[in-house]
Amino acid sequence: MNGEKDLEKLLKSMKPKHHPGDYVFCTTKSTNSFNLNEIEMLFREDEGFTLIVKKETADRLQLDYSVVMSWITLTVHSSLEAVGLTAAFSKALSENDISCNVVAAYYHDHIFVNTKDTEKALEVLTQLSE
Repeated sequence: MNGEKDLEKLLKSMKPKHHPGDYVFCTTKSTNSFNLNEIEMLFREDEGFTLIVKKETADRLQLDYSVVMSWITLTVHSSLEAVGLTAAFSKALSENDISCNVVAAYYHDHIFVNTKDTEKALEVLTQLSE
């Protein structure tokens, strides 16, 4: 099940989808006390584990975070070897003064933007695919 590699096809069929809720990036030294079903993303860095979780989960677990974000998924199945998709959408968002944090997973690219930028980001991504 290889994903799409052709940039033009990727852009035309990326169909951004907003996931309801507020999400935050947190860090921790250990994941022993976490329920994996509450974690959207887990990545090990030299400094510790980065977690993306719902804001209410972070608040309940008393985890620090700096910004509340919205989660947008590009629903096209993009190949991990695709060239240019991240550059194209991050450039479009940047030109509209929207910061984004990107997670490329096996099937899809996931974009996290400040909650205040959600509607504008969806508009920019939709225009990019037209």
